[in-house]
Amino acid sequence: MKDYGLSERQLFTLTRKNLEKRITQYYHETNDGNGAIEMLVALQVRDEICEKDFSFVLPELVQHIFMRTRSNAVLRDLYVYFAEYFKKKDWRLLQIKLFPAKTYTAVTKKLKGLYTQFIEAPLAGLTESLQ
Repeated sequence: MKDYGLSERQLFTLTRKNLEKRITQYYHETNDGNGAIEMLVALQVRDEICEKDFSFVLPELVQHIFMRTRSNAVLRDLYVYFAEYFKKKDWRLLQIKLFPAKTYTAVTKKLKGLYTQFIEAPLAGLTESLQ
């Protein structure tokens, strides 16, 4: 893991309140959303292996980073770990934002299916009945 102003040891020993403050401060000073998201994934790991509660850390910051920053490979790789941070509608918008080509492909397939169902098939039946 890269150095984001917090060492691995600090990520796994500091209190939740201190970590929230330091991660927020780091993001506002550097505007590095990728680093903040990677630290938050580390805190999700900590939540799984520790007794203390580190779930749902900094939901506003996560939503801000994913919805208001430019899509990149790090965000596309790690977005699945933050599904609980978004409402269903916002989650769908995030997927469209992160994967626009995939969305375009899905829409194209749907339009082709509708074209076949409502235009091509009825016209084919009409031409067969005229012959």
